[in-house]
Amino acid sequence: MAPGFIETQMTAVLSEKVKEGFLSQIPLGRAGTAEEVASAVTFLASDQAAYLTGQVLHVSGGMYM
Repeated sequence: MAPGFIETQMTAVLSEKVKEGFLSQIPLGRAGTAEEVASAVTFLASDQAAYLTGQVLHVSGGMYM
């Protein structure tokens, strides 16, 4: 899994200028949430992902397109 810019305690301390720089690179225009990362992890741990192998799931709002 490759999370992008996620709202956490670590990113909360960044300056507004730095945050704006990151957000300008994200097509969805916002940071992700811990819940969105958790949803992706839940999917990967489920039987629905049983046939997935060798993939990187980018949870990044399009930042790595």
